[in-house]
Amino acid sequence: MRPTEASTLLTDLYQLTMLQAYFDEEMNETAVFEFFVRKLPAGRNFFVAGGLEQALDFLSDLRFDPDELEWLSSCGRFKPEFVASLAGLRFTGAIDAMPEGTVFFPDEPILRVVAPMREAQLVETRMVNLLQYQTLVASKAARVRLAAPGKLLVDFGLRRTHGAEAGLLAARASYLAGLDGTSNVLAGMRWEVPLFGTMAHSYVQAHDRELVAFERFAYSHPRSTTLLIDTYDTEAAAQDLLPLARRLARAGIAIKAVRLDSGDLAAHAHQVRAILDAGGEFGIRIFASGNLDEYQLAGLVAGGAPIDGFGVGTRMSTSADHPYFDCAYKLQEYAGIARRKRSEGKATWPGRKQVFRRFDDAGQIAADTLTLASESPAGAPLLARVMDRGQRLAPSPPLVKVREYASQQLASLPPSLRSLDTAAPYRVEVAPALIELARQVDEREH
Repeated sequence: MRPTEASTLLTDLYQLTMLQAYFDEEMNETAVFEFFVRKLPAGRNFFVAGGLEQALDFLSDLRFDPDELEWLSSCGRFKPEFVASLAGLRFTGAIDAMPEGTVFFPDEPILRVVAPMREAQLVETRMVNLLQYQTLVASKAARVRLAAPGKLLVDFGLRRTHGAEAGLLAARASYLAGLDGTSNVLAGMRWEVPLFGTMAHSYVQAHDRELVAFERFAYSHPRSTTLLIDTYDTEAAAQDLLPLARRLARAGIAIKAVRLDSGDLAAHAHQVRAILDAGGEFGIRIFASGNLDEYQLAGLVAGGAPIDGFGVGTRMSTSADHPYFDCAYKLQEYAGIARRKRSEGKATWPGRKQVFRRFDDAGQIAADTLTLASESPAGAPLLARVMDRGQRLAPSPPLVKVREYASQQLASLPPSLRSLDTAAPYRVEVAPALIELARQVDEREH
């Protein structure tokens, strides 16, 4: 049996009930679906695309295992001939997508699926699940990076994410968007995300004396000694470190940093820095954690807190202020005919679309044009073919390369969009050709 997250049954029931109806009607012409986000949450100025790698993995491995087909046959909901037809189902379509790390805006498709209807329909739930979550975390993590330029930033979110897969993918998405590493060991093994870690309060409490805990930990980890100093009295611990640091130095061990995890981080950081500097320990850095987000980081940086790095966890990995995006995976074309949803507040633009981006003389993004994929307005197209006939066209780039690309994308944002404050909306122009197609579709459907 495959892992839960790889099962094709990890989907909504209505995907399968629709597939049976399509099977009964012999409807399996080419369908075109696009994934996009309808609107920016309050206070946000941009999105960062994430999750394409896992979406392509899912499509590449799409199949029903024998035990899944057996269960579908026995559950009493589906016709035997329909279940039998699923045995050889594979994804045979094409995917066009924005590269991971691309900055994008509302109504711009970041991924298009072109495939026989039952393939394109079946994958909807998992595609939305994978693309939405990593885009959510990457967009939040990008703001964390913009709030603390030049600081060491580490993902600490695993223990409070909503499940094991979320914790793993959050480590990936946050590194993609600009964080320096993670505490998540599996992310280190799987994607070579740099690993960072210190100690827990329990380690200090397990020893009769705090200083003994520090010394033993330093000898156990002589090349990466970061000590958590706020278990009892933060400033007293910093003062006690001074003679210990000198003893350890004679043994060739340097204390790299101390970590603060509670209380008024700015006040403690100023006091600890003063104690360390007075004792001649200018090289010991200060690392802080404790329910942080981009707003708190921006405040600490602006206030001049002498903190060299931050562990950012729960609020980033759950995107606590906006824990989901209003995203959609919608049918744009079937059997060669453009389709459009006109529901109040959820209308879509029909047809296969492309986004063309223009830049100003300084290399910053200036405006996007949303138009039909068959059009060629000014600008660089953002979606490119990454899968055809069910096969990837090239290996996915290493995550470190995706991270470099995302950094370039964030650097291309105008200063107003890089701010944590709400900026004037970025200009996304809807091309006349797309407006005209929508009019034609409305007229035909009416």
